[in-house]
Amino acid sequence: MPGSASVSCSGPWPKDVGVIAMELYFPAQYVDQAELEQFDGASAGKYTVGLGQARMGFCSDREDINSLCLTVVQRLMERNGLSYDSVGRLEVGTETIIDKSKSVKTVVMQLFEDSGNTDVEGVDTTNACYGGTAALFNAVNWVESSSWDGRYALVVAGDIAVYATGSARPTGGAGAVAMLVGPNAPLAFERGLRGTHMQHAYDFYKPDLVSEYPVVDGKLSIECYLSALDRCYAVYRNKIHAQWQREGSEKRFTLEDFGFLVFHSPYCKLVQKSLARLMLNDFLSHRGPNTETGPFAGLDAFRDVKPEESYFDRDVEKAFMKASSDLFERKTKASLLVSNENGNMYTPSVYGCLASHIAQHSASQIAGQRVGVFSYGSGFAATLYSLRVTQDHTPGSALDKLVSSLSDLKLRLDSRRKVSPAVFSDIMKLREETHHLASYVPRGSVDDLFPGTWYLTRVDEETPAGIRPQSSGPQNKTTVESWCHCCVSLLQHIPSPVKKMPRIPAAAAGPEAAVSN
Repeated sequence: MPGSASVSCSGPWPKDVGVIAMELYFPAQYVDQAELEQFDGASAGKYTVGLGQARMGFCSDREDINSLCLTVVQRLMERNGLSYDSVGRLEVGTETIIDKSKSVKTVVMQLFEDSGNTDVEGVDTTNACYGGTAALFNAVNWVESSSWDGRYALVVAGDIAVYATGSARPTGGAGAVAMLVGPNAPLAFERGLRGTHMQHAYDFYKPDLVSEYPVVDGKLSIECYLSALDRCYAVYRNKIHAQWQREGSEKRFTLEDFGFLVFHSPYCKLVQKSLARLMLNDFLSHRGPNTETGPFAGLDAFRDVKPEESYFDRDVEKAFMKASSDLFERKTKASLLVSNENGNMYTPSVYGCLASHIAQHSASQIAGQRVGVFSYGSGFAATLYSLRVTQDHTPGSALDKLVSSLSDLKLRLDSRRKVSPAVFSDIMKLREETHHLASYVPRGSVDDLFPGTWYLTRVDEETPAGIRPQSSGPQNKTTVESWCHCCVSLLQHIPSPVKKMPRIPAAAAGPEAAVSN
Protein backbone atom coordinates (compact mmCIF):
# COMPACT_ATOMS: atom_id res chain seq x y z
CA MET A 1 0.00 0.00 0.00
CA PRO A 2 1.38 3.45 -0.84
CA GLY A 3 3.00 5.14 2.10
CA SER A 4 2.84 2.19 4.44
CA ALA A 5 5.89 1.42 6.52
CA SER A 6 6.71 -1.23 9.05
CA VAL A 7 7.97 0.07 12.37
CA SER A 8 8.54 -1.51 15.74
CA CYS A 9 6.22 0.05 18.33
CA SER A 10 7.72 -1.74 21.32
CA GLY A 11 11.01 0.14 21.45
CA PRO A 12 11.97 3.41 23.13
CA TRP A 13 10.61 6.81 22.18
CA PRO A 14 11.47 8.28 18.78
CA LYS A 15 14.19 10.85 19.28
CA ASP A 16 13.63 14.63 19.08
CA VAL A 17 10.06 14.63 17.79
CA GLY A 18 8.98 18.05 16.59
CA VAL A 19 8.80 20.44 13.65
CA ILE A 20 10.99 19.51 10.69
CA ALA A 21 9.73 21.98 8.09
CA MET A 22 7.36 24.97 7.98
CA GLU A 23 5.53 26.87 5.27
CA LEU A 24 3.59 30.11 5.68
CA TYR A 25 0.97 31.58 3.34
CA PHE A 26 -0.71 34.99 3.54
CA PRO A 27 -2.86 36.91 1.04
CA ALA A 28 -1.28 38.95 -1.74
CA GLN A 29 -2.90 42.23 -0.71
CA TYR A 30 -2.97 44.39 2.41
CA VAL A 31 -4.35 47.64 3.76
CA ASP A 32 -2.09 50.16 5.47
CA GLN A 33 -3.12 50.68 9.10
CA ALA A 34 -2.16 54.37 9.19
CA GLU A 35 -4.35 54.99 6.16
CA LEU A 36 -7.11 52.91 7.74
CA GLU A 37 -6.96 55.12 10.84
CA GLN A 38 -7.67 58.16 8.68
CA PHE A 39 -10.41 56.40 6.72
CA ASP A 40 -12.14 55.26 9.90
CA GLY A 41 -11.82 58.66 11.53
CA ALA A 42 -9.74 57.19 14.35
CA SER A 43 -7.13 59.21 16.21
CA ALA A 44 -3.63 59.09 14.74
CA GLY A 45 -1.71 56.16 16.19
CA LYS A 46 -4.74 54.25 17.48
CA TYR A 47 -4.00 51.26 15.24
CA THR A 48 -0.28 51.77 14.57
CA VAL A 49 0.81 52.63 18.12
CA GLY A 50 -2.07 51.52 20.33
CA LEU A 51 -2.32 48.11 18.65
CA GLY A 52 1.21 48.05 17.23
CA GLN A 53 0.01 47.15 13.74
CA ALA A 54 1.48 48.45 10.45
CA ARG A 55 -0.44 46.52 7.79
CA MET A 56 -3.30 44.01 7.60
CA GLY A 57 -3.57 41.24 5.04
CA PHE A 58 -7.00 40.18 3.85
CA CYS A 59 -8.70 37.85 1.38
CA SER A 60 -11.00 38.78 -1.46
CA ASP A 61 -13.96 36.55 -2.28
CA ARG A 62 -11.56 34.45 -4.39
CA GLU A 63 -10.14 32.72 -1.30
CA ASP A 64 -11.67 30.71 1.53
CA ILE A 65 -10.31 28.42 4.23
CA ASN A 66 -10.15 25.47 1.84
CA SER A 67 -8.08 27.36 -0.71
CA LEU A 68 -5.72 28.73 1.96
CA CYS A 69 -4.99 25.25 3.30
CA LEU A 70 -4.60 23.71 -0.16
CA THR A 71 -2.12 26.43 -1.05
CA VAL A 72 0.06 26.15 2.04
CA VAL A 73 0.18 22.34 2.00
CA GLN A 74 1.13 22.19 -1.67
CA ARG A 75 3.82 24.83 -1.13
CA LEU A 76 5.34 22.91 1.77
CA MET A 77 5.36 19.63 -0.12
CA GLU A 78 6.81 21.11 -3.32
CA ARG A 79 9.43 23.34 -1.72
CA ASN A 80 10.74 20.50 0.43
CA GLY A 81 10.64 17.83 -2.27
CA LEU A 82 8.25 15.62 -0.31
CA SER A 83 6.07 12.85 -1.70
CA TYR A 84 2.47 12.66 -0.50
CA ASP A 85 2.81 8.99 0.38
CA SER A 86 5.36 9.94 3.06
CA VAL A 87 2.55 11.51 5.16
CA GLY A 88 0.53 9.29 7.52
CA ARG A 89 -1.37 11.92 9.46
CA LEU A 90 -2.88 15.25 8.45
CA GLU A 91 -4.82 17.43 10.86
CA VAL A 92 -6.19 20.94 10.35
CA GLY A 93 -6.69 23.47 13.12
CA THR A 94 -9.15 26.20 12.17
CA GLU A 95 -12.07 28.25 13.46
CA THR A 96 -13.13 29.35 9.97
CA ILE A 97 -16.05 26.98 9.56
CA ILE A 98 -17.79 26.93 6.17
CA ASP A 99 -19.28 23.45 6.50
CA LYS A 100 -20.81 22.03 9.68
CA SER A 101 -20.00 18.46 8.66
CA LYS A 102 -17.19 18.14 6.13
CA SER A 103 -13.68 18.83 7.42
CA VAL A 104 -11.12 21.01 5.68
CA LYS A 105 -8.73 18.06 5.99
CA THR A 106 -10.84 16.00 3.60
CA VAL A 107 -10.72 18.85 1.06
CA VAL A 108 -6.92 18.93 1.31
CA MET A 109 -6.87 15.19 0.57
CA GLN A 110 -7.36 16.15 -3.10
CA LEU A 111 -3.63 16.80 -3.17
CA PHE A 112 -2.96 13.16 -2.21
CA GLU A 113 -5.00 11.57 -5.01
CA ASP A 114 -2.22 11.14 -7.57
CA SER A 115 -0.03 9.41 -4.96
CA GLY A 116 -2.76 6.87 -4.20
CA ASN A 117 -2.24 7.50 -0.48
CA THR A 118 -5.56 7.45 1.37
CA ASP A 119 -4.15 5.98 4.59
CA VAL A 120 -3.91 9.36 6.32
CA GLU A 121 -5.28 9.83 9.84
CA GLY A 122 -6.64 13.03 11.40
CA VAL A 123 -9.48 15.49 10.75
CA ASP A 124 -10.12 19.07 11.98
CA THR A 125 -9.68 20.55 15.45
CA THR A 126 -11.54 23.66 16.58
CA ASN A 127 -11.31 26.01 19.54
CA ALA A 128 -10.83 29.59 18.40
CA CYS A 129 -7.11 30.34 17.90
CA TYR A 130 -5.97 27.21 19.81
CA GLY A 131 -6.94 24.60 17.20
CA GLY A 132 -3.57 24.63 15.45
CA THR A 133 -1.74 23.93 18.69
CA ALA A 134 -4.11 21.08 19.56
CA ALA A 135 -3.49 19.62 16.10
CA LEU A 136 0.27 19.95 16.61
CA PHE A 137 0.11 18.20 19.98
CA ASN A 138 -1.94 15.41 18.39
CA ALA A 139 0.67 15.02 15.66
CA VAL A 140 3.53 14.80 18.15
CA ASN A 141 1.58 12.34 20.28
CA TRP A 142 0.89 10.19 17.19
CA VAL A 143 4.58 10.01 16.28
CA GLU A 144 5.41 9.06 19.87
CA SER A 145 2.63 6.44 20.09
CA SER A 146 2.15 2.79 19.20
CA SER A 147 0.01 3.98 16.26
CA TRP A 148 2.97 5.53 14.44
CA ASP A 149 3.87 3.76 11.21
CA GLY A 150 7.11 5.61 10.49
CA ARG A 151 5.68 8.36 8.28
CA TYR A 152 5.48 12.10 8.81
CA ALA A 153 2.56 13.98 10.33
CA LEU A 154 1.40 17.18 8.68
CA VAL A 155 -0.25 19.95 10.71
CA VAL A 156 -2.13 22.81 9.06
CA ALA A 157 -3.41 25.91 10.85
CA GLY A 158 -5.42 28.39 8.81
CA ASP A 159 -8.02 31.11 9.25
CA ILE A 160 -9.60 34.23 7.81
CA ALA A 161 -10.03 36.78 10.61
CA VAL A 162 -12.58 39.45 9.75
CA TYR A 163 -14.63 41.77 11.94
CA ALA A 164 -17.63 44.02 11.52
CA THR A 165 -17.01 47.72 10.97
CA GLY A 166 -15.76 49.22 14.22
CA SER A 167 -12.88 49.14 16.69
CA ALA A 168 -12.13 45.42 16.23
CA ARG A 169 -11.78 45.49 12.43
CA PRO A 170 -8.08 46.55 12.43
CA THR A 171 -7.23 43.40 14.45
CA GLY A 172 -8.10 41.14 11.51
CA GLY A 173 -5.83 39.22 9.15
CA ALA A 174 -5.62 35.95 7.23
CA GLY A 175 -3.19 33.16 6.48
CA ALA A 176 -2.17 29.55 6.93
CA VAL A 177 0.81 27.61 8.26
CA ALA A 178 1.80 24.03 7.46
CA MET A 179 4.25 22.12 9.66
CA LEU A 180 5.91 18.78 9.00
CA VAL A 181 6.27 16.72 12.19
CA GLY A 182 8.54 13.76 12.79
CA PRO A 183 11.64 12.50 14.62
CA ASN A 184 15.11 14.07 14.48
CA ALA A 185 13.50 17.49 14.16
CA PRO A 186 15.43 20.77 14.34
CA LEU A 187 12.66 22.10 16.61
CA ALA A 188 12.07 19.30 19.10
CA PHE A 189 9.39 19.28 21.80
CA GLU A 190 10.78 19.20 25.33
CA ARG A 191 9.10 16.21 26.91
CA GLY A 192 6.87 16.90 29.91
CA LEU A 193 7.19 20.68 29.68
CA ARG A 194 3.71 21.98 28.96
CA GLY A 195 1.60 24.21 31.16
CA THR A 196 -2.08 24.25 30.18
CA HIS A 197 -5.07 26.21 31.45
CA MET A 198 -8.65 25.77 30.22
CA GLN A 199 -11.73 27.56 31.49
CA HIS A 200 -15.25 28.54 30.42
CA ALA A 201 -15.80 32.15 29.28
CA TYR A 202 -17.62 34.01 26.53
CA ASP A 203 -14.79 36.39 25.66
CA PHE A 204 -14.96 35.74 21.91
CA TYR A 205 -17.40 33.45 20.12
CA LYS A 206 -19.30 32.98 16.86
CA PRO A 207 -22.97 32.11 17.54
CA ASP A 208 -24.23 33.34 14.15
CA LEU A 209 -23.34 30.58 11.69
CA VAL A 210 -24.43 32.71 8.72
CA SER A 211 -21.88 35.43 9.49
CA GLU A 212 -18.07 35.45 9.49
CA TYR A 213 -18.07 37.99 12.31
CA PRO A 214 -17.50 37.05 15.97
CA VAL A 215 -19.03 38.51 19.10
CA VAL A 216 -16.18 39.98 21.15
CA ASP A 217 -15.96 41.22 24.72
CA GLY A 218 -12.65 43.03 24.33
CA LYS A 219 -11.91 43.70 27.99
CA LEU A 220 -12.87 40.18 29.08
CA SER A 221 -10.79 38.71 26.26
CA ILE A 222 -7.67 40.53 27.46
CA GLU A 223 -8.32 39.43 31.04
CA CYS A 224 -8.77 35.80 29.94
CA TYR A 225 -5.59 35.93 27.85
CA LEU A 226 -3.45 37.38 30.65
CA SER A 227 -4.93 35.16 33.38
CA ALA A 228 -4.29 32.10 31.20
CA LEU A 229 -0.72 33.29 30.64
CA ASP A 230 -0.20 33.62 34.41
CA ARG A 231 -1.53 30.14 35.08
CA CYS A 232 0.29 28.43 32.21
CA TYR A 233 3.60 29.99 33.22
CA ALA A 234 3.13 28.87 36.83
CA VAL A 235 2.39 25.29 35.75
CA TYR A 236 5.30 25.27 33.28
CA ARG A 237 7.74 26.53 35.93
CA ASN A 238 6.56 23.90 38.42
CA LYS A 239 7.17 21.16 35.86
CA ILE A 240 10.62 22.32 34.84
CA HIS A 241 11.60 22.82 38.49
CA ALA A 242 10.51 19.23 39.16
CA GLN A 243 12.66 18.02 36.26
CA TRP A 244 15.65 19.98 37.47
CA GLN A 245 15.23 18.72 41.03
CA ARG A 246 15.24 15.13 39.78
CA GLU A 247 18.52 15.99 38.08
CA GLY A 248 19.92 17.41 41.33
CA SER A 249 19.54 21.11 40.54
CA GLU A 250 17.80 23.69 42.74
CA LYS A 251 18.00 26.43 40.12
CA ARG A 252 15.06 28.85 39.77
CA PHE A 253 13.54 29.15 36.32
CA THR A 254 13.24 32.69 34.90
CA LEU A 255 12.55 34.21 31.50
CA GLU A 256 16.30 34.27 30.85
CA ASP A 257 16.14 30.48 30.53
CA PHE A 258 14.24 30.95 27.26
CA GLY A 259 16.39 31.72 24.25
CA PHE A 260 13.37 33.43 22.75
CA LEU A 261 9.61 33.55 23.33
CA VAL A 262 6.73 33.68 20.88
CA PHE A 263 3.10 34.39 21.69
CA HIS A 264 -0.29 34.16 20.09
CA SER A 265 -0.61 37.68 18.69
CA PRO A 266 -4.09 39.20 18.33
CA TYR A 267 -2.13 42.45 17.96
CA CYS A 268 1.52 43.25 18.61
CA LYS A 269 1.05 45.51 21.61
CA LEU A 270 -0.61 42.68 23.55
CA VAL A 271 2.48 40.53 22.98
CA GLN A 272 4.72 43.21 24.43
CA LYS A 273 2.39 43.49 27.42
CA SER A 274 2.44 39.70 27.78
CA LEU A 275 6.20 39.57 28.10
CA ALA A 276 5.97 42.30 30.74
CA ARG A 277 3.34 40.18 32.46
CA LEU A 278 5.71 37.21 32.64
CA MET A 279 8.37 39.47 34.13
CA LEU A 280 5.82 40.49 36.78
CA ASN A 281 5.35 36.77 37.52
CA ASP A 282 9.12 36.29 37.90
CA PHE A 283 9.27 39.33 40.19
CA LEU A 284 6.40 38.24 42.45
CA SER A 285 7.68 34.66 42.72
CA HIS A 286 11.14 35.80 43.82
CA ARG A 287 11.49 35.73 47.61
CA GLY A 288 13.97 38.60 47.70
CA PRO A 289 14.31 40.38 44.35
CA ASN A 290 17.06 42.97 44.02
CA THR A 291 15.20 46.21 43.39
CA GLU A 292 18.35 48.35 43.54
CA THR A 293 20.11 47.05 40.44
CA GLY A 294 19.42 44.59 37.64
CA PRO A 295 16.16 43.88 35.81
CA PHE A 296 13.96 44.55 38.87
CA ALA A 297 15.52 47.92 39.70
CA GLY A 298 12.94 50.47 40.81
CA LEU A 299 10.11 47.95 41.18
CA ASP A 300 10.01 47.69 44.98
CA ALA A 301 6.63 49.47 45.13
CA PHE A 302 5.01 46.51 43.36
CA ARG A 303 6.01 43.75 45.81
CA ASP A 304 2.46 43.38 47.11
CA VAL A 305 0.65 43.43 43.78
CA LYS A 306 -2.06 40.78 43.46
CA PRO A 307 -1.90 39.34 39.93
CA GLU A 308 -5.66 38.81 39.63
CA GLU A 309 -6.25 42.51 40.39
CA SER A 310 -3.59 43.91 38.07
CA TYR A 311 -4.76 43.05 34.54
CA PHE A 312 -5.75 46.66 33.85
CA ASP A 313 -3.49 48.43 36.34
CA ARG A 314 -1.75 51.05 34.19
CA ASP A 315 1.01 51.69 36.74
CA VAL A 316 1.94 48.00 36.88
CA GLU A 317 1.74 47.66 33.11
CA LYS A 318 3.88 50.73 32.45
CA ALA A 319 6.53 49.82 35.02
CA PHE A 320 6.99 46.24 33.83
CA MET A 321 6.86 47.11 30.14
CA LYS A 322 9.74 49.50 30.79
CA ALA A 323 11.60 46.95 32.91
CA SER A 324 11.18 44.23 30.27
CA SER A 325 12.02 46.41 27.26
CA ASP A 326 15.50 44.93 26.84
CA LEU A 327 14.11 41.41 27.22
CA PHE A 328 11.50 42.19 24.57
CA GLU A 329 14.13 43.46 22.13
CA ARG A 330 16.31 40.37 22.62
CA LYS A 331 13.78 37.57 22.86
CA THR A 332 10.44 38.50 21.26
CA LYS A 333 10.43 41.55 18.98
CA ALA A 334 11.74 39.71 15.91
CA SER A 335 8.84 37.25 16.15
CA LEU A 336 6.30 40.00 15.37
CA LEU A 337 7.26 40.52 11.72
CA VAL A 338 4.28 38.71 10.21
CA SER A 339 1.89 39.84 12.93
CA ASN A 340 2.85 43.48 12.40
CA GLU A 341 2.68 43.24 8.60
CA ASN A 342 -0.24 40.85 8.13
CA GLY A 343 -2.33 40.98 11.31
CA ASN A 344 -3.96 38.26 13.37
CA MET A 345 -4.23 34.96 11.51
CA TYR A 346 -6.02 33.23 14.45
CA THR A 347 -4.79 29.59 14.60
CA PRO A 348 -1.57 30.24 12.60
CA SER A 349 -0.77 33.41 14.58
CA VAL A 350 1.70 31.97 17.09
CA TYR A 351 3.36 29.84 14.39
CA GLY A 352 3.69 32.87 12.13
CA CYS A 353 5.57 34.40 15.05
CA LEU A 354 7.79 31.33 15.30
CA ALA A 355 8.50 31.46 11.56
CA SER A 356 9.22 35.20 11.79
CA HIS A 357 11.87 34.73 14.45
CA ILE A 358 13.55 31.91 12.57
CA ALA A 359 13.48 33.86 9.29
CA GLN A 360 15.42 36.76 10.80
CA HIS A 361 18.22 34.75 12.36
CA SER A 362 20.91 32.44 11.10
CA ALA A 363 20.97 28.78 12.04
CA SER A 364 24.00 29.36 14.26
CA GLN A 365 22.21 32.17 16.15
CA ILE A 366 19.29 30.00 17.24
CA ALA A 367 21.05 26.61 17.57
CA GLY A 368 20.64 25.03 20.99
CA GLN A 369 18.12 27.56 22.26
CA ARG A 370 14.97 26.86 24.26
CA VAL A 371 11.90 28.39 22.58
CA GLY A 372 8.94 29.36 24.74
CA VAL A 373 5.61 29.15 22.89
CA PHE A 374 2.37 30.54 24.33
CA SER A 375 -0.80 29.56 22.49
CA TYR A 376 -4.22 30.97 23.39
CA GLY A 377 -7.70 30.40 22.05
CA SER A 378 -10.79 32.19 23.32
CA GLY A 379 -13.49 30.37 25.18
CA PHE A 380 -10.83 29.59 26.51
CA ALA A 381 -7.86 27.23 26.08
CA ALA A 382 -4.16 27.99 26.49
CA THR A 383 -0.80 26.24 26.72
CA LEU A 384 2.76 27.39 27.32
CA TYR A 385 5.26 24.83 26.07
CA SER A 386 8.86 24.76 24.91
CA LEU A 387 10.84 23.56 21.94
CA ARG A 388 14.56 22.89 21.89
CA VAL A 389 16.47 23.94 18.78
CA THR A 390 19.02 21.36 17.65
CA GLN A 391 22.70 22.12 18.19
CA ASP A 392 23.57 21.05 14.64
CA HIS A 393 23.64 24.13 12.43
CA THR A 394 26.11 22.89 9.83
CA PRO A 395 25.39 23.57 6.14
CA GLY A 396 22.83 21.07 4.88
CA SER A 397 21.60 20.20 8.38
CA ALA A 398 17.88 20.03 9.17
CA LEU A 399 18.10 23.38 10.95
CA ASP A 400 19.95 24.98 8.05
CA LYS A 401 17.24 23.76 5.65
CA LEU A 402 14.47 25.09 7.89
CA VAL A 403 16.07 28.53 8.18
CA SER A 404 16.77 28.65 4.43
CA SER A 405 13.17 27.76 3.58
CA LEU A 406 11.88 30.75 5.58
CA SER A 407 14.54 33.24 4.50
CA ASP A 408 12.31 34.83 1.85
CA LEU A 409 9.56 35.75 4.32
CA LYS A 410 10.28 39.49 4.38
CA LEU A 411 10.60 39.64 0.59
CA ARG A 412 7.23 37.93 0.20
CA LEU A 413 5.60 40.38 2.60
CA ASP A 414 7.11 43.30 0.69
CA SER A 415 5.88 41.91 -2.64
CA ARG A 416 2.21 42.25 -1.71
CA ARG A 417 -0.08 44.83 -3.29
CA LYS A 418 -1.34 47.74 -1.20
CA VAL A 419 -5.08 48.35 -1.39
CA SER A 420 -6.76 51.60 -0.34
CA PRO A 421 -8.99 51.57 2.76
CA ALA A 422 -11.99 52.36 0.56
CA VAL A 423 -11.37 49.31 -1.63
CA PHE A 424 -10.69 47.19 1.47
CA SER A 425 -14.01 48.33 2.95
CA ASP A 426 -15.82 47.46 -0.28
CA ILE A 427 -14.26 43.98 -0.32
CA MET A 428 -15.28 43.40 3.31
CA LYS A 429 -18.81 44.52 2.44
CA LEU A 430 -18.88 42.12 -0.50
CA ARG A 431 -17.75 39.22 1.73
CA GLU A 432 -20.44 40.15 4.24
CA GLU A 433 -23.17 40.15 1.58
CA THR A 434 -22.09 36.96 -0.20
CA HIS A 435 -20.57 34.76 2.51
CA HIS A 436 -23.80 32.80 3.02
CA LEU A 437 -24.78 32.45 -0.64
CA ALA A 438 -25.02 28.95 -2.10
CA SER A 439 -24.92 30.07 -5.72
CA TYR A 440 -22.26 32.65 -6.40
CA VAL A 441 -19.45 33.59 -8.81
CA PRO A 442 -16.57 35.43 -7.07
CA ARG A 443 -15.75 38.88 -8.39
CA GLY A 444 -12.17 39.31 -7.18
CA SER A 445 -9.39 39.38 -9.76
CA VAL A 446 -7.33 36.21 -10.09
CA ASP A 447 -4.43 38.37 -11.29
CA ASP A 448 -4.12 39.80 -7.77
CA LEU A 449 -3.20 36.42 -6.27
CA PHE A 450 0.29 35.05 -5.68
CA PRO A 451 1.55 32.40 -8.12
CA GLY A 452 0.78 28.94 -6.76
CA THR A 453 -2.46 30.02 -5.08
CA TRP A 454 -5.63 27.94 -5.02
CA TYR A 455 -8.74 30.06 -5.55
CA LEU A 456 -12.52 29.86 -5.90
CA THR A 457 -14.01 29.85 -9.39
CA ARG A 458 -17.64 29.60 -8.33
CA VAL A 459 -19.95 28.33 -5.61
CA ASP A 460 -22.74 26.02 -6.79
CA GLU A 461 -26.02 24.81 -5.36
CA GLU A 462 -25.87 21.48 -3.56
CA THR A 463 -25.17 18.58 -5.92
CA PRO A 464 -24.83 14.81 -5.42
CA ALA A 465 -21.64 13.57 -3.82
CA GLY A 466 -18.98 11.69 -5.71
CA ILE A 467 -17.93 14.41 -8.15
CA ARG A 468 -14.34 14.10 -9.34
CA PRO A 469 -11.80 16.75 -10.38
CA GLN A 470 -12.20 17.76 -14.00
CA SER A 471 -10.01 19.68 -16.44
CA SER A 472 -11.13 23.21 -17.18
CA GLY A 473 -9.72 26.44 -18.51
CA PRO A 474 -6.12 27.06 -19.60
CA GLN A 475 -3.54 24.31 -19.72
CA ASN A 476 -2.05 23.33 -16.34
CA LYS A 477 -5.11 24.66 -14.49
CA THR A 478 -7.51 22.23 -12.89
CA THR A 479 -10.97 22.90 -11.54
CA VAL A 480 -11.38 20.93 -8.34
CA GLU A 481 -14.74 20.51 -6.64
CA SER A 482 -15.16 20.56 -2.88
CA TRP A 483 -18.08 20.94 -0.45
CA CYS A 484 -18.62 24.41 0.98
CA HIS A 485 -21.46 25.62 3.27
CA CYS A 486 -24.52 23.78 1.90
CA CYS A 487 -22.99 24.02 -1.52
CA VAL A 488 -20.04 23.01 -3.64
CA SER A 489 -17.17 25.44 -4.10
CA LEU A 490 -14.98 24.98 -7.13
CA LEU A 491 -11.32 25.83 -6.89
CA GLN A 492 -8.53 26.31 -9.39
CA HIS A 493 -4.80 26.45 -8.89
CA ILE A 494 -2.42 29.02 -10.35
CA PRO A 495 0.74 27.18 -11.47
CA SER A 496 3.97 28.49 -9.98
CA PRO A 497 7.68 27.92 -10.52
CA VAL A 498 8.82 25.70 -7.67
CA LYS A 499 11.67 27.14 -5.64
CA LYS A 500 14.30 24.42 -5.53
CA MET A 501 14.96 23.41 -1.95
CA PRO A 502 17.05 20.60 -0.43
CA ARG A 503 14.93 17.47 -0.39
CA ILE A 504 13.90 16.15 3.01
CA PRO A 505 14.35 12.37 3.09
CA ALA A 506 11.41 10.11 3.88
CA ALA A 507 10.83 9.48 7.57
CA ALA A 508 12.93 6.59 8.79
CA ALA A 509 11.11 3.46 9.90
CA GLY A 510 11.97 0.37 11.85
CA PRO A 511 15.60 -0.17 12.87
CA GLU A 512 16.71 2.95 10.94
CA ALA A 513 14.59 5.34 13.04
CA ALA A 514 16.68 7.24 15.58
CA VAL A 515 15.45 6.80 19.13
CA SER A 516 16.37 7.98 22.57
CA ASN A 517 16.54 6.14 25.83
